[in-house]
Amino acid sequence: MPRNHVVESDGVFPEAYSGTYDPHLTLVMSSKATQLGFLILITALLVSNYDRTLSLLSPYLRAALDRLDPSSSHFEDCMGHNYTTEILSIDPLLIYITSFVSPAESSALLAAGESLFESSQVTVDGRDTTTSDRTSYSANLPLTHITSCISSRARAFLGATLPVGDIGAPQLVRYTAGQKFNLHYDWYDTPQVLTKTGQRFNRPASFFAFLEANCTGGETFFPHISVPGEGRWRAHEGGTAFMPVEGNALFWVNLMPNGRGDTRVMHAGLPVEEGRKTAMNIWPRGFVV
Repeated sequence: MPRNHVVESDGVFPEAYSGTYDPHLTLVMSSKATQLGFLILITALLVSNYDRTLSLLSPYLRAALDRLDPSSSHFEDCMGHNYTTEILSIDPLLIYITSFVSPAESSALLAAGESLFESSQVTVDGRDTTTSDRTSYSANLPLTHITSCISSRARAFLGATLPVGDIGAPQLVRYTAGQKFNLHYDWYDTPQVLTKTGQRFNRPASFFAFLEANCTGGETFFPHISVPGEGRWRAHEGGTAFMPVEGNALFWVNLMPNGRGDTRVMHAGLPVEEGRKTAMNIWPRGFVV
C-alpha cells in the first residue's frame, strides 16, 4: 500500500512593529535597535525598583504584546489549561485526549490559519506533490504565542518518554464535503533533512486535534487498532473510526524502539459527507545522528 507523508514547514515569528498607546507614553518600536534600547531601559528600571516599574509598565507592555500578536491574549489561559487522557491501546500506544484545546484556543488557531490554506501535499520519494489520495487543504501556522503555547503543551505531554529534539509549529488541515486522506503513515521511510541545518529527522509521534467539527463523516480511521465501546468512536472495517469532537485530540507513537516506522498506526481521514472539519497536526521531530 502506498505510503504518503504529510508535509510541514517552519513558522516565522513577526518582525518589529510600531504603535502608540497613550498620549503621555508613546512606545515606538520600528527597528531592532530601538527594541534593544527599550529592553535595556526596562531592565535597568526593573533592577532599581522592580515592583513599581512593573506596575507602571504592565498596561503598555500588555497592549504592545497584543498589537504584535493578537493571540497573546489567550496565552495565560493556555498555560493553565487542563485536559484528561484515556489510554485506548498500549501496543501500539494510542491515547485519547479530552479538551486538549480550549474553545478560545481553537478560535485563535483558526483565525491564524484562515488566510494560509493551500492544497494539501504528501511526500513521495522525498518530493512534495499533490495527489488524489489527499484532497484536503493545509495551513502551516506562523510562530505566535498561541502556537508556542500549544507546542509547549505537546512537549509537556511527551515528558521524557520519547527522543524528541524539536516540536515545530502546528499545521491545520481542513476537509469539506467529499474531501479525504486515504490510508497513510505520518512517519517517513527515510529520515527527512531540515533545509536550514541539514539535520535528519523523523516523526516519533503525532498529535491530531479537532478544532472545528461542523460536519457529518470525516472520522479518523485506524484499521489495525480495535477499541471497544461506542460514542466518540465506532467500529469500522475491523478497526476504529474516531469522530471529530471539537477540542479533543488523538496521540500515537509512530516509531518502534529500533527507530523503524510502526505499520500498525496507519490511518486515514474518512470523507466528510456534509459540512466542514478542521483539525491540527503536531509532529515532534526526532533527530537522527
